[in-house]
Amino acid sequence: MLALNLPQNALAPLKILCLGAHSDDIEIGCGGTILQLLSRDRELDIVWIVFGASSEREREARNSAGLFLSRAKRKEVIVKRFRDGFFPFEGAQIKDYFEELKGTSPELIFTHHRKDAHQDHRLIAELTWNTFRNHLILEYEIPKYDGDLGQPNLFIPLDQELYQEKIRYIMETFDTQRAKPWFEKETFMAVMRLRGMECVAPSGYAEAFYCHKLVL
Repeated sequence: MLALNLPQNALAPLKILCLGAHSDDIEIGCGGTILQLLSRDRELDIVWIVFGASSEREREARNSAGLFLSRAKRKEVIVKRFRDGFFPFEGAQIKDYFEELKGTSPELIFTHHRKDAHQDHRLIAELTWNTFRNHLILEYEIPKYDGDLGQPNLFIPLDQELYQEKIRYIMETFDTQRAKPWFEKETFMAVMRLRGMECVAPSGYAEAFYCHKLVL
C-alpha cells in the first residue's frame, strides 16, 4: 500500500482547518487523526470551527476541542449558532461566513463527506469545495441511521493509545448525546476497526477519508 507522508522538517507550522456542522462531528470524523498528527514533532496551527451549537452544546464543543487540541501550540476554536437541521435554508449566511475563511489559507482541510446523508453535513462539504479550490481536502465520515458509509480511499492508521484517547474524550464530553442509542463507544470503535482492517493498520484501527484531488 502506497503511503503519503506530510513533510516533517518544514520550519513553518502546518496550517489545518477542521470544519464540523455539529459539536461532535470533528471529533467523531477525524479526532483520532488530529491526535495522531499532534503526537508527531511537526508544529501545527489548527483552526477548529463548529457551525451549529446551542448554549449547552457549545460548552461541550469547547471542552472537547480543548482536550483534542491540548498539545497544539497554536489553535483557534470557533463555535457558530446556525440552526441544527436547517443549514440548507440558512445557506446564504453560511456561505458568507465561508467567504471570511479564505484568509485562513490552510494547507490541509478536514470536512464532511459530500455524499453524507445529513443535509447539514452535505452543505458544509459543498461550501468547503466552493471556497477552497486549491487545497488538500479530506472528507471524513460519520456513522448514522441512514447507513451512508461508503468506500473511502485515504486511511490514517492510529496508535492504540490515541484511538482509545479519542473514544474517551468523546464519551466523557458529550453528555447531551448519551441518550441516543448509536452514541456508544462500540459504534465508533467498530468503524475504526473496519477501516483499520482495510488499510492493514499495525494497531488494527484507523480513520478513513475521501480524497477527490491530490497532487504529488
